[in-house]
Amino acid sequence: MAKAVILAGGFGKRLRPLTEDRPKPLVDVAGRPIIEWQILWLRSHGVREFVILLGYKWERLVERLGSGQRLGVRIAYVVEDEPLGTGGAIKNAEHLLKGEDYFIVLNGDIITNLDVNRLVAKLANSKDALVAMALVPLRSPYGVVELDQEDHIVRFVEKPTLDYWINAGVYAMKPGVLDYLPEKGDIERTAFPRLAEERRILGERFTDAYWRSIDTIKDLEEAARQIEALRFEEKFAQEDKG
Repeated sequence: MAKAVILAGGFGKRLRPLTEDRPKPLVDVAGRPIIEWQILWLRSHGVREFVILLGYKWERLVERLGSGQRLGVRIAYVVEDEPLGTGGAIKNAEHLLKGEDYFIVLNGDIITNLDVNRLVAKLANSKDALVAMALVPLRSPYGVVELDQEDHIVRFVEKPTLDYWINAGVYAMKPGVLDYLPEKGDIERTAFPRLAEERRILGERFTDAYWRSIDTIKDLEEAARQIEALRFEEKFAQEDKG
């Protein structure tokens, strides 16, 4: 299985004060840091090698995760001396990635159970694409109201799924993408628009997966309840054995 690259260098300003003494991926959700949920999820899909891209408070992540042995994986680290953006951070790890057939990249602030093997398979079956991007349905942050033709309110729908697809922050990539990455800057603003213009990004839709971006305290609280209800700890362990 491909290596996984986790973008873990962000400041997590919207989660302060929780991120005043730790990077965002170390914020606890339902008894584990976000990044450990990510490692357990990917391990359950066969990933055993990780490259973690570090910046803010990087020492805390190394102290927590170490070599990865406790979680049954192997971890390498790449530390940026100054903020490089998501594209620059991946480019900074080029020496660890250019020899791979494929590698997985994910943002360090999401929790999901989507099947990354589908992304890798989609990319492997394409001659031209350099990236396969996971897409999830956009969920409204608000409840919506439905009205009839006479403006009677007929139904309340709590945070429905909307008819739009959003970038889930999980990708399968071929090493050729490294040639598109900036030394400094975000991949979403630099490489992705160019790759899309050249028709070199594929989208893979996930309609039945759990996905949550942890941006606020409210996200933390809701994700904790959802993770416990979905029994992630137990399911990831079972899938890993199977």
